[in-house]
Amino acid sequence: MTPVELSHTVLHAVRSAVDEGELTVAVPETVKVAPPGPGGCGDYATNVALRLARPAGRPAAEVAEVLRTRLLRASGVRDVAVTGPGFLNISLAGDADVAQVRRIVAQGPRYGHGDGLAGRTVTLRVPREIRAEVVAEVTARLIEAQGGRAHVEHAAPAAHEEPAAPAAHAARTPRPAPVDIRPVPAPGDPAPLGPAAARWALLHPAPHDRPSLGGEHLVQREGNPLFRVRYAHARTRATARNAAQLGFTAEPGPTDGPLSSATDAPVNRPVSSPTDAAVNRHTDAPVHTEADGNAGTDAVAAARTAPAAPLLRALADHPRVLARAARDHAPDRLARHLVTVADATLEFLTYAPVLPTGEEKPSAAHRARLALAEAAGTVLAGGLDLLGIDAPEHL
Repeated sequence: MTPVELSHTVLHAVRSAVDEGELTVAVPETVKVAPPGPGGCGDYATNVALRLARPAGRPAAEVAEVLRTRLLRASGVRDVAVTGPGFLNISLAGDADVAQVRRIVAQGPRYGHGDGLAGRTVTLRVPREIRAEVVAEVTARLIEAQGGRAHVEHAAPAAHEEPAAPAAHAARTPRPAPVDIRPVPAPGDPAPLGPAAARWALLHPAPHDRPSLGGEHLVQREGNPLFRVRYAHARTRATARNAAQLGFTAEPGPTDGPLSSATDAPVNRPVSSPTDAAVNRHTDAPVHTEADGNAGTDAVAAARTAPAAPLLRALADHPRVLARAARDHAPDRLARHLVTVADATLEFLTYAPVLPTGEEKPSAAHRARLALAEAAGTVLAGGLDLLGIDAPEHL
């Protein structure tokens, strides 16, 4: 179940409670779900009960309990807990994770594409500047991936050009006002970085941030987000090749099973990968030292005990990110989301044995982990393609 689907499920529970007279409120148009914060539990949490408490004239905890009973009957929901003043913490059924992986396998690189903008035409107006041009181009792809139509026009003709003559029917066919795409301009020519790094340098920063065109985008180290994204994809492909050599294929299912111990070296690295020595850590999160207390230890322990959970959440969030990036004309959202998916993928491949070792025979858990790894690679490749960046099979 994706966050969008879960949001609809929660909204249905609210509407059901209103229809049956247990709540007297206006049904909200949308309900937001997100990973639980401190003190929360489960896969996702929502504050909808707190939002509805005042208009319902009831304590938030009572509203949460009304919704909890309905959510427990929903398909794909395993458990619902009420925490704090009335937060609903929702745990998804294991088969929902399996269904999600199957959905990604079935849809391939189009996973996350939708029809939320069907019937809409968006005109993107840009100045003649390289970053604006690239941002507008990718924004148009995102809009089209959500069922809409987009075309790019320039804010004003260059001095050496004549303005284009208006179409004969333009006065009879009014169009929505153009959307101005004006990110902070690039400080120079990004072409020396090469196609992939140049596009990433222009697309990854938020529009109000000045892009850097330095050589850091070419360094094959974990501090380079583009490298991590492409490296994570390449590792999923290497894992699939290695599995084929061992004679087994992917099959979505529960990924539970023995994990690598705290003293294990990272596992499942692609054979003879020249970049392995360059990557000692698989995340761009801050490095925790002894002065940080147990924060770093807790994060590593969580990755080792449930390495699939962060990756499954990131993959489930992909359709929402694509829809939001298209609606807000913000391809940087997609770029940053791909970094999240890549980091979760690398943690998963490090701590969850995908390939059997020694005389061990491939188990159902191995096949399920391989399916999850291949799903992650599919999402990374599809996202990079929308950004106009290639996803190498080898890196």
